[in-house]
Amino acid sequence: MPIAKISPSLLSGDFGILAAECKRMVSHGADWLHMDVMDGHFVPNITIGAPVISCLTKHVDAFLDCHMMVSHPEKWVDDFAKAGAHLYCFHIEATQDASALIDKIHAAGMKAGVAIKPGTPVTAVKDLGDKMDMCLVMTVEPGFGGQRFMAECIPKVKTLREWFPNLDIEVDGGVSMENIDAAADAGANVIVAGTSIFKAEDITQTIEDFRTKVNKQQELLAERATEP
Repeated sequence: MPIAKISPSLLSGDFGILAAECKRMVSHGADWLHMDVMDGHFVPNITIGAPVISCLTKHVDAFLDCHMMVSHPEKWVDDFAKAGAHLYCFHIEATQDASALIDKIHAAGMKAGVAIKPGTPVTAVKDLGDKMDMCLVMTVEPGFGGQRFMAECIPKVKTLREWFPNLDIEVDGGVSMENIDAAADAGANVIVAGTSIFKAEDITQTIEDFRTKVNKQQELLAERATEP
């Protein structure tokens, strides 16, 4: 049974003190840290690259969940592996051979994630279920933080959970206390949240509430799977 992994998006943090922000999230109970890597080509924004990840790993002991919103994601696998990234999640829309790219990521010693944009059908990743370690369902258009949660993307999560009962399924974009139940009920177990965590009055409690809701639903899904 997949367990909850809460991955605060550092895009909502203060980049001027990024290592301190990472440590702060870990101190509040974050399981992973979601690093939004944008190249200004695949998405119209630029954030961080492998040199920043390399610096962070010298100061932060945490699982780095790198969301690669980049064109030609094959180019950066070795750089991010050397930098210390733990999970390299590329967009299915950005590559011509996702299966080969997953092999390259695994060979470099990282877990492989595959992301799909709101307009991409979930069938685009169906054949990768036995190879990918995680599937990320975007619930906003990638590129900027603070967008509205797109509930119309949630059926993709439900379909993925039906296809792959043990896969890590991540949702990213506008996730908050107002919609976490929808994501959890559909089967998501990796929760990316930026604004709703960083601006919470009680960050520790918010992360724990996310975790509790997800784990409770995963237990229910596991029970249903064993029913005759």
